[in-house]
Amino acid sequence: MPLVSTRAVVLQSFPYSETSKILRLYTLDHGLHSVIAKGAQRPKSRFGGGLEPFGEGAASFYLKSGRDLHTLSGWDLLRSRQALGRDLVRFAGASLLAELVLRFSTEEPHEELYEALIRGLDALVAGPDEEKERVVLGAAWRIVSLLGFAPLTESCVACGRPLEDGEPSRFDVEGGGAACRECRRTGRLVPAEARADLRDMLEGSLPGPLADAGLQRALLRAYLGAQLARERPLRSLDLFLQQVGEEDALPGPADRS
Repeated sequence: MPLVSTRAVVLQSFPYSETSKILRLYTLDHGLHSVIAKGAQRPKSRFGGGLEPFGEGAASFYLKSGRDLHTLSGWDLLRSRQALGRDLVRFAGASLLAELVLRFSTEEPHEELYEALIRGLDALVAGPDEEKERVVLGAAWRIVSLLGFAPLTESCVACGRPLEDGEPSRFDVEGGGAACRECRRTGRLVPAEARADLRDMLEGSLPGPLADAGLQRALLRAYLGAQLARERPLRSLDLFLQQVGEEDALPGPADRS
């Protein structure tokens, strides 16, 4: 049972017995793991108060293959990100990023995914109020892409024809991306500028002011509902959308035209 040390982000934290905590960590070197922090709820815990969601630290734990729960032996807090809890949009957005990684990542290390997560969290902490929705959308789409679920944006999912730079399209959430108007004749049009914004966010480049933030919210909701969370919705996504306003209409898995 080797003792490993790695950077880690707390995705979820909840009490276990009267003195301990269970943590879901996403680690730089070992992917997603659950650990028990024994004695973490005691007043003089050696872990201090740094085992809260979105916090990042240098974690040491005993990693045993085939075990679902490992024992945390050390935690040196690097960033607490407690400020996220003082703003409902920032908190809901951070919760969405954490839930995406928690639900769909694996125990395999993924440095790009780890860095995308902490960049998104840090940008939410430091960014101005007018940028926080755009930061969440950009980070969420980047994480979706790195998890291997990126929608197609450059060609039609039905016929495969490349879409021209200035060409409006529609979006087939069940098919997995943009659809040309010949293949999908009904449904809301996605302007070329909005499709370019989506492509940039998937590639990790946060565009300037979004051409249509409401449309991007609708695309994210509908796509995640069809591709990743059909059976079990993402609670944090609903929370985020409630804070920033109702998303624009876009056909989802249950109401596709």
